[in-house]
Amino acid sequence: MIENLDPQQAWDLLQNNPDAVLVDVRSSVEYAFVGHPPGALLIPWKEAPDWQVNPHFVANVKHVVANPAAPVLLLCRSGQRSLDAAKALEAAGYQWLINIVDGFEGALDAHKHRGNLGGWRFQGLPWEQS
Repeated sequence: MIENLDPQQAWDLLQNNPDAVLVDVRSSVEYAFVGHPPGALLIPWKEAPDWQVNPHFVANVKHVVANPAAPVLLLCRSGQRSLDAAKALEAAGYQWLINIVDGFEGALDAHKHRGNLGGWRFQGLPWEQS
């Protein structure tokens, strides 16, 4: 089953469950230059330049999260790639999947800018850049 949590709920779960793993499914460029939560593991769902689904995504997650019952939180820019990634992990047998709604940057506002309506950074949660 895939749960949807907002960024604050996801942060709270991470703080209260030492088995929880946060997987950032954005591209390596987004992770490095836009920023990411501290401790987030980068495993891109899609990567430049072709933006095709990473055929090794599930295997890469299995390498770092061997226990399919452990909580796996998935984060992308706005919540869609992370949901797609969660569905792939669910099909692979993972049981506790959390999609972080609004992602790292949130939805576009009226001026087509992200970060003003929701998301990890908007919520004031910890983040860093490389």
